[in-house]
Amino acid sequence: MERLEIQRIENEKLQKLEAKDLERRNEELEELYLLEACFPEAEKLKRDNRFLSQWKHYIECDGSPDPSIAQEINTFITLWKEETNETLEEVIEKSKLVLNLIEKLKLILLETPPYDLQGKNIIQYQESILELQELLHLKFNRATEILLRQASTLADLDSGNMEKVIQDENVTLYIWANLKKNPRHRSIRFSETQTGFEIPRILATSDIALRLLHTHYDHVTPLSPVLTPSQEHISIVTDFVKEEVKSVQTAVSKDLQEENKQENESNSVHEEETKAEGQGDVEEQMCPVQEEPEATKYEMEMKLLSETVSAAQELLLENASEKPYFLEENEVDLCQFTTLGGVYHLDILELPPQCKPMKGWMIVEILKEGLQKYTYPPETTEDLEAENVFPPIEVTLEVHENVIFFENPMVARWDAEGKQWKTDGISNMSYKSEERLITFNLETFCPVTLIQDAHINMPYQSWELRPLDVNKVLLTITTVFTELQIQIKENLCMLASIKVNNKNHSSILEEKWMTPVSFIIALKKAGLNIFPTGHSHLYVVINYKHPSVEVKAYRQMALLSSAFAFCWSKWNTACDSKKTVFQVREHLLKEEPIRNPNWTLLMFSGDRAQSLKINESSDAFSEALKEETEFHSTLYHMVKDFASQEAMRAVRHSNCQFVDSVCHMLLSTRLLSYS
Repeated sequence: MERLEIQRIENEKLQKLEAKDLERRNEELEELYLLEACFPEAEKLKRDNRFLSQWKHYIECDGSPDPSIAQEINTFITLWKEETNETLEEVIEKSKLVLNLIEKLKLILLETPPYDLQGKNIIQYQESILELQELLHLKFNRATEILLRQASTLADLDSGNMEKVIQDENVTLYIWANLKKNPRHRSIRFSETQTGFEIPRILATSDIALRLLHTHYDHVTPLSPVLTPSQEHISIVTDFVKEEVKSVQTAVSKDLQEENKQENESNSVHEEETKAEGQGDVEEQMCPVQEEPEATKYEMEMKLLSETVSAAQELLLENASEKPYFLEENEVDLCQFTTLGGVYHLDILELPPQCKPMKGWMIVEILKEGLQKYTYPPETTEDLEAENVFPPIEVTLEVHENVIFFENPMVARWDAEGKQWKTDGISNMSYKSEERLITFNLETFCPVTLIQDAHINMPYQSWELRPLDVNKVLLTITTVFTELQIQIKENLCMLASIKVNNKNHSSILEEKWMTPVSFIIALKKAGLNIFPTGHSHLYVVINYKHPSVEVKAYRQMALLSSAFAFCWSKWNTACDSKKTVFQVREHLLKEEPIRNPNWTLLMFSGDRAQSLKINESSDAFSEALKEETEFHSTLYHMVKDFASQEAMRAVRHSNCQFVDSVCHMLLSTRLLSYS
């Protein structure tokens, strides 16, 4: 009886608290809506910046094309195609501009919200990217041919063969021309490097050249599909637009009717008065009616922008139900693995006719078909012991210094026919991590790349988000192999530090401020992938949370991040997919770091926030409400109950771009589902 009485009293308390929460729900949501106006404001600023950058490019008039304008990029491509006899050094120099144009196009596709991208523009940008990539590789081939024609004049005095290494920030080129055809010279090592080949006797006695073009970028892997909203998402936003337009038109028409009614009443009283005065009154009365729609139009624009931003954020968290394509045997699954360190284009080339001095002139035979590849092994051979005659070629490559491999990398070759990376035809692979050298045998020369599991750092072990300064936070993510610290301020992100196996690791990305999208691309290229995709849940055991709950949690965490620290909780895995649990505490900038801070454990379901009675060291999970606390509809009002006025003032004065950047990073890392 006593136990039932206690339970009855508890239930009554909960009912009262729930009724109180329901009573103030609309008021709290309205206040949250006003605070979340920072997201459409930030999006408007980003749009303005995109237009401003186009205008700046136009007035600079530096000769480089605007890649977003089809006519300009097509003219650039056509004019460059017509240029001939460019040396490798000239092509490498021009490649900097071409790579910059490609990066700009990729950023446009990634930074522009899906609802602002038209299908025809997506196709245009992707076609321009592919054309620039193909043309750049064609230029490298032509420049290589020009160099190889002069091989005899550039021969090494000791070996009699030509050897050349050209290095740049984006490419490294190794070329070896077999002029002497010495059957004993089968081990090739390029000067001052460990890169080289062990070639069979048949190649050592042939008119060939070996080329290794290491591009630090990957122009071989097919372009990733652009994230586009489903028809359901589009219809939701379209319906919202129609409703908003209709409501605005109704409001304006009501105002006009009221004005006309007042005008008619005054005219009926003074019907015989002069028309001039009446017309003047109408003009004066129409002025505010004209002004009001302008204000309402801006309000409608911001509401519409707010809805499109919310829809785009939810789109980032959509999980695909299955893989996008069927995998063939030995094919690399690009949803599971990622290429790192660029592409190594390995080619055996037929040595073109050499230039000959004659009576003060240089005579050179130019072949119509241009640079030709040497087929190894031959497609048809009558030799029964072809395996002995055409054995695999041993290749030793240097791994790019700016890329981190947490496990031994795997090697994949490009299958030109199937347009896919494959792992067959590669044997005897060994990796020396200290020297960063990888050695393997290749049956036939083709582009190769190094691959690593894209989800090697998932799921995360823990995370923390805490303020550093006004509109500046530090996001720390700890995985099995590494600890990453990311600083976020205004519309920029920076890699503050990396620890690999609890030791500090230096990176060229440190201390470099970038926009969130550029920052994410740079981290992925460096092998520091902490950004799940729509297919990641198929390869990682995750703590699934409903996208609508996640989006609301990240938006409100970003709003509060100026004055509150958030932290991972082990109880997040114990609640269901429509609820999430994390720790929070007030963190004012003047405070000294606390060794064992007191965290409050919050549970949030998207439309209700509450403090939990348990803590991190409790024995079992319970949703019981903490004593002397209440339910709230938002995280903002939940923390307001125990926060200082100074902290809430800092939250209300947060920079909109800063809040948007924090939210974007939280959405991209999906901390609540992947930890």
